[in-house]
Amino acid sequence: MCLADLALVDVARNGAEGFAVLAVDYLHGLGGTPEDADKARDMIGTLKPEDIKATSSAALAAVKANPASNGKSGAVGFCWGGGAANDLAVNDPGLSAGVAYYGRQPAAADVPKITAPLLLQYGGLDERINAGIPAFEAALKANNKFYELYVYEGANHAFNNDTNAARYNKDVAELAWSRTVEFLKKYVA
Repeated sequence: MCLADLALVDVARNGAEGFAVLAVDYLHGLGGTPEDADKARDMIGTLKPEDIKATSSAALAAVKANPASNGKSGAVGFCWGGGAANDLAVNDPGLSAGVAYYGRQPAAADVPKITAPLLLQYGGLDERINAGIPAFEAALKANNKFYELYVYEGANHAFNNDTNAARYNKDVAELAWSRTVEFLKKYVA
């Protein structure tokens, strides 16, 4: 399973690396995600945390209930979706693996609830998001959580977004994606 933002929809369209993919539109209740990224960001800002949590958990349950499922599921998210993937890891013990690309970290107090292994990928130039890494990593270590964390030096926030020439970093995106596929094959396949 993949939890979607606009970047993830493109990833799902371009090949799921052998995984069944469910790209969730968190804005479905507001008419769906618009093409205009600024409008989408504004709409995301109106979502309630409990609704995001419910949508994520419902998607996870739907994937696991699919007859083709092996009973395992992973969440992959980019930017806002990376934060949603981290939140799902906190809030749903049924998650088998989580991958967050430059996503907001959960509160350190919530880390003990995490049961899934995490793959955390950040751009080295992303000062705003990266400010939360030290506390998150300390909590992961203190609670003996399994995680892999990569900070790609010289890469911006949204380094995987090939529709934004100012941020896209092809080499880093390909390396991060290969790590994502390897991680999911280990924990979800």
